[in-house]
Amino acid sequence: MTAAPHPLGDAPELPAVLDFLRGIGLTVAARTVPADTILPAMTVADGALLYDPVQPGWVGDLLHEAGHLAVTDPAIRDTLPAVGDDPAEEMASIAWSYAAAVALDLPLTTLFHADYKGGPEYLVEAFGTGAYIGLPMLQYWGMTARADQDGPQFPAMRSWLRPR
Repeated sequence: MTAAPHPLGDAPELPAVLDFLRGIGLTVAARTVPADTILPAMTVADGALLYDPVQPGWVGDLLHEAGHLAVTDPAIRDTLPAVGDDPAEEMASIAWSYAAAVALDLPLTTLFHADYKGGPEYLVEAFGTGAYIGLPMLQYWGMTARADQDGPQFPAMRSWLRPR
């Protein structure tokens, strides 16, 4: 049986996640969001990550949506009206959210929760064994070092936001 999400504002990890996201330069605000958003209790609008603390949602999804903002072309990040559907950015946001979860010392099951993309098992297994989906894009954008480079190796990051 799948656990139901609780009001996002009740997630014990929420304060640390919000501090982290704001600390890396993302705009995050508590707002009432429509009930029909792609992910429950959150959305992206005008370059900001909006979350509704009263609606049921998953704090891991908040990291994933933040990942979309973080990997977006910096020329449009501050005006992004919604999360795009670019497959490379989708995979990169998955890898980014994993790196953020590691930095926050969150368990994989918080990030890849029971309702995550129809079932988290393949992602828990992949990331748990070092098969990092989306890592090549983070490396391409210079956000983390490639194996043949000096510098922070994934899941450590050179830059939490895609550089200009």
